[in-house]
Amino acid sequence: MINFHKIIDTFYSDNDKLKDILVTHSTNVAEMAMEIIRRHPELCADSDFTYAAAMLHDIGITECNAPGIECYGKHEYICHGTLGAAMLRENCTKWGITENEIEPYARVCERHTGTGLTCSQIIEQKLPLLPKDYIPETIEEQIICYADKFFSKSRPQQMKTVDGVIHSLRKFGEDGINIFCMWHEKFGI
Repeated sequence: MINFHKIIDTFYSDNDKLKDILVTHSTNVAEMAMEIIRRHPELCADSDFTYAAAMLHDIGITECNAPGIECYGKHEYICHGTLGAAMLRENCTKWGITENEIEPYARVCERHTGTGLTCSQIIEQKLPLLPKDYIPETIEEQIICYADKFFSKSRPQQMKTVDGVIHSLRKFGEDGINIFCMWHEKFGI
């Protein structure tokens, strides 16, 4: 397993408030992901990878402009996944990690927004992202994406209900709700 603490410290040593928000949120997501894996051994998910990847999935928020959660970067928040993936890929050798080793973690960063973003959604909504599919594919990517929907960085101590998650996904369309409901049937705890 990679040293996610070292990676987080690389980018978050200057802003204690933002680091606290990131670590609290990511820990909530990681712990829920571990509970899913414990309750569903039939999924054969890699728990060590899942925990570390969940801790890193939002690493890119530091580059975004979201003052409500102490983010004062220059990019739109929708970009945090692709920014986080780029941060991991560009810096992996500093941490003694190869590009091949960091790639699965970078993919989690890219693919956890909503229930995933398709190329057509990016084009239709004119999102500031490279137009391609960012869809969770592996079981670990899906578990992290699912668990992430239950926790907000603006209210880190409050876990959303299933209805609350569905309500927050509604503004993005029925496709995301359908994917979430499918995951809930598969992973629900």
